Amino acid sequence: MEEAEYESILCVKPDVNVYRIPPRASNRAYRAADWKLDAPDWSGRMRITAKGKVAFIKLEDKVSGELFAQAPVKEYPGVAVETVSDSSRYFVLRIQDDNGEV
Repeated sequence: MEEAEYESILCVKPDVNVYRIPPRASNRAYRAADWKLDAPDWSGRMRITAKGKVAFIKLEDKVSGELFAQAPVKEYPGVAVETVSDSSRYFVLRIQDDNGEV
């Protein structure tokens, strides 16, 4: 009998902000100073979970827990999570829907 994979909660941050940022035009690193930090596009809770060898960064409504978006992280560093050159507090997530669309 195969052992079932359980989802573990690794971290919960109750207050996070999400900013829609334009795609990079060059190889230049992302900079938080280029974003409208005073006007987030979404605010909610972030939950990081793990199932098997994959971590999931989930953005959820603070009250209902409804999933807003998630980023599966199969490796780090990788395409799902990128650092920001001018801040250790901010990072870039590549989010996708259940069909794998970005």
